[in-house]
Amino acid sequence: MAAEPAIPESGPRRHAVRLTPLRVPKSSDVLADELRERILCGDFPEGTALPPERELVKQTRMSRATVREALRILEVQGLVRVRTGRAGGAYVYRPGQDSMADSVSLLIRARQIRIPALLETREAIEPFCAQLAAKHRTDEDLGRLEAANAAMAADGTLEEFLQANVDWHVAVAAAGHNELLTGFMLALSRSIYASTDTQGFVDDDVRRTTLRAHRAVTKAIRAKDPDAASRRMKTPPRERDGRRVTPYLLPHQAAQQSSG
Repeated sequence: MAAEPAIPESGPRRHAVRLTPLRVPKSSDVLADELRERILCGDFPEGTALPPERELVKQTRMSRATVREALRILEVQGLVRVRTGRAGGAYVYRPGQDSMADSVSLLIRARQIRIPALLETREAIEPFCAQLAAKHRTDEDLGRLEAANAAMAADGTLEEFLQANVDWHVAVAAAGHNELLTGFMLALSRSIYASTDTQGFVDDDVRRTTLRAHRAVTKAIRAKDPDAASRRMKTPPRERDGRRVTPYLLPHQAAQQSSG
């Protein structure tokens, strides 16, 4: 029989054991994660009513406060909408392009992204949006583009003109039927509109030039000509009084486009 190792007179040798702090997730986060995955995987289709709060407490064996916090997390993330009243409760909601636009807009404001970066981004992606629009547009898409052009042609206020301009740019992205690009362009156009001082820039000449350029792009989209739509949408920055402003198409470009 083998002899057991001798234990030193000073007692068994002990090694220093070091542990790092453990981060234990909150119960509400765990429940929110579980519900989120079920929603995103399609287990709970849009419009599905989640079990009442009391039933969720019973099923999960979590406190009422934990269940409420989990639902609040999902509501903030745009995955559920809470209704009050007799038919109240938490209902599953699938985020759309407006949800994405809100998230991008929040990022732009939180990071204080300046107008030059917004313009560069729009100039980079918008020609591709026009290209997609020419490939995939429907008659309904054309109707939205023409409605925006008509609103810009009307003798309205500066605010009405600028809103119609935003509507047109968003309509171009929407006509491409790419939800990511549509949501992104919606946020980008709104942010450029909100961040640009246009009072001294948008005169009658700029209005006419902008409308002419928009109609040229719309014509290419209607003709389902992706190359022409992309080419006509390309927009270098315009400067006035040393300030970079909303990138309307330059007059010489608009003239070339109307003849090309």
